[in-house]
Amino acid sequence: MRPRHIALAVAIAAVWGLNFVLIHVGLATFPPLLFCALRFAVVAVPAVFLVGPPKVAWRWVVAVGVTLGVVKFGLLFLGMHAGMPAGLSSLVLQGQAGFTALFAGALLRERPNRQRIAGLAIAFAGIALAALDRGPGGPVGAFALVIGAAVFWGLSNVLTRKAAPPDALRWMVWVSAVPPLPLLALSLLFEGPAADLRALAGIDLAGLGVLAYVGLLSTLFGFVAWSFLLRTYDASAVAPYSLLVPVFGMSSSWLLLGERFGPLAAAATVLVVAGIGLTALRPRRPSGAPGSVPRTPSRRRAALAAERSARPR
Repeated sequence: MRPRHIALAVAIAAVWGLNFVLIHVGLATFPPLLFCALRFAVVAVPAVFLVGPPKVAWRWVVAVGVTLGVVKFGLLFLGMHAGMPAGLSSLVLQGQAGFTALFAGALLRERPNRQRIAGLAIAFAGIALAALDRGPGGPVGAFALVIGAAVFWGLSNVLTRKAAPPDALRWMVWVSAVPPLPLLALSLLFEGPAADLRALAGIDLAGLGVLAYVGLLSTLFGFVAWSFLLRTYDASAVAPYSLLVPVFGMSSSWLLLGERFGPLAAAATVLVVAGIGLTALRPRRPSGAPGSVPRTPSRRRAALAAERSARPR
């Protein structure tokens, strides 16, 4: 990857990591389901009038909008509101890589190799260790909600692959247009109109700043820029940078929120990051093995072939 694209990948991971701290801050002002609805409204309401219709079937837009926007983010916000710490949430949510592989195997008939299976086992062991770190007195229900968010993120990843949207910006805008109304209806039903009106009436510059960050920066910029990198480079070159998300998430929650991590949480972090890294790495093949990629770049091979053909025989 080019240096500026490496810098972009690191910047995306930093934005997504810090996002968990901003969600924690926003939950002090907004009820979780209303906050989630506003997050997507900030992206969709102004943008749907500037982009054309999606270049994929509407069923894919609705399916990903529901699984990613309503269920995944709804469960994440509810879990953090119920007591799941920001840094630990950023770590546990990375279990989506394992659930993506499981759904890909079930729905796309993709068979993971031994290296990927080993990586998934290590990552899930790390998540189990993080659950153990919470202890019997920890927020078990909150932990389960974030695990559920990881499950539905994995499902939305596979649905996105099936949709194969050609325009990442247009796709993200229309996917973001699906969740606001269902989430608002759920908020009115379970959180109550009084709580929603009180939160909206009391919104200040800090609340607007949080909405702008989680909506425009984390959602729109983050997903569009990440899609650009995936279109430009192999997924195996881009995916490992997602391992920086819990690093930024846990470090920023430690610095800004005073969140503390014990030895079990540190060991869980190592296992999850190592496991996901193992699933992202492409196994090396011997240079003479079938399907192996020659070491000589294509342009150089073409130049050498042209030189040999020009030589007198």
